[in-house]
Amino acid sequence: MRDRKNEGEEPTGGLSRRSFLGGASAGLVGISISPYLSAAGIGPQPTKDNGNAVVVKLSVNGEEHDILVEPRMSLLFVLRERIGLTGTKVGCERGECGACTVHIDDEARYACLTLAIEAQGRKIVTIEGLSKDGQLSAVQEAFVENDAFQCGYCTSGQIMAAEALLKKNPSPTVEEVREAMSGNLCRCGAYKHIVEAVMKGSKAVRGA
Repeated sequence: MRDRKNEGEEPTGGLSRRSFLGGASAGLVGISISPYLSAAGIGPQPTKDNGNAVVVKLSVNGEEHDILVEPRMSLLFVLRERIGLTGTKVGCERGECGACTVHIDDEARYACLTLAIEAQGRKIVTIEGLSKDGQLSAVQEAFVENDAFQCGYCTSGQIMAAEALLKKNPSPTVEEVREAMSGNLCRCGAYKHIVEAVMKGSKAVRGA
């Protein structure tokens, strides 16, 4: 007769039927969805030449990088995962939040919507390239002094957008700042302080 008192208990030194089935199911789920995660750019990406990869030369923060990339790879992925510049943040990955903003030939661009091969031969600047010899840029200092952040996740993109604006227009009005920064979202709602920081940064840029 079956001993119901010990039913469901794991045998000593082995696996129960329940734990075996649970582990097997988790493994099967991982195997089944991994191709879709890879296609979406999530998780480990292939680093070997699969026949489509090409070598691109990227100029990032004044340094040259020769990198083997697949044509589908975004500049955001290459900056973070291949070059190691993680100041450029992963947000929506569809050009809506601005967390991945970088400069390409002094223009603010979303790195998530820019293919790495598109940026070849152009001047790329990330948040890491703004400070010189450990000294923050005027805009970076203005963000610190005006508490223009809370969680800080969007801050690098906000600063890059502000820097691009002030290169073109060092004396913006408040409305011009709001319009230029409208493509960068802050879930914490620090917009008032962000605008104040950009206005203060503009004075520093002008030497006013």
